[in-house]
Amino acid sequence: MNWRKFSLVVILLTGSVTSFAQSNLLNAKTPAEIGVKTAAQLEADNDKPLPYGYVHDRDIMMGKKVWEIIDLDERVNFPLLYPIDTSDIGPDRRSLYDVLTKAIKAGQITEIYTDSYFTTKKTMKDIAASLTRIDTTDAGREQYNAGQKISEEYINRQDITSQDVSDYKILGYWYFDKRQGELKYRLLGICPVVPDVYTLNNDEKEYVELFWVYFLEARDVLHKATAFNDGNSAMPISFDHLLNARRFNATIYKTDNVYGDRSIKDYMKENAQLQLLESERIKEAIRDFEQDMWNY
Repeated sequence: MNWRKFSLVVILLTGSVTSFAQSNLLNAKTPAEIGVKTAAQLEADNDKPLPYGYVHDRDIMMGKKVWEIIDLDERVNFPLLYPIDTSDIGPDRRSLYDVLTKAIKAGQITEIYTDSYFTTKKTMKDIAASLTRIDTTDAGREQYNAGQKISEEYINRQDITSQDVSDYKILGYWYFDKRQGELKYRLLGICPVVPDVYTLNNDEKEYVELFWVYFLEARDVLHKATAFNDGNSAMPISFDHLLNARRFNATIYKTDNVYGDRSIKDYMKENAQLQLLESERIKEAIRDFEQDMWNY
């Protein structure tokens, strides 16, 4: 056995566990020190997302925009949904929704738009109106009609939280890079889908697109936030890596086309099975392009 190679593998594995595990967990003297990196760790870490390579337009032989929906009811997509209750969990464990909304409120993410074409920007004030519903009880209305100040106990406040997020919509671009001779994918935008705040108490909720985030601008924030790794909790995966590596299951619901980018449900109406089959057909057509490049 080559002991030099064996030692090198052990060192690399140890280093990777150290860099991805919860910082200072085994060396902390108090709970407050858990998650706080030492000066040596900060100096050794290259805590930035892996940069994308430059792609020239003339190197793209084939390109296609694809809109997909990620159903959070599917088990494989649970790392994007949980935890939905953060009252009894550490600050290093947050859902993707919490990470995005917290960064938007802090001004760390500013490229927020109303749709996936990134034409009209949204402000935090615009988003706040979709996140919270404030209503008063009958007793509160009586106080208001009597010219009195409404008591806090008569004010009902409902907020959209992580548990209300049903899906994520994503926009990506599949392209064949003729310089490197392979099919690649670039994620461009992500959008949480939530119930309209005014239908939260209804039996039939109306779901809306909350906001679209331009993914490239949010990568730094998503790189610092980690999703839970069910296989090894000592090595969590960043949301940036999880999304770029497509470690989720998604269904195509729209592609760019001559009909004004109409969605599948617009021409496969009232037939969920045919819509799913059409989604798979589009996926196979994109995948087959790379295979057909090497067939003569």
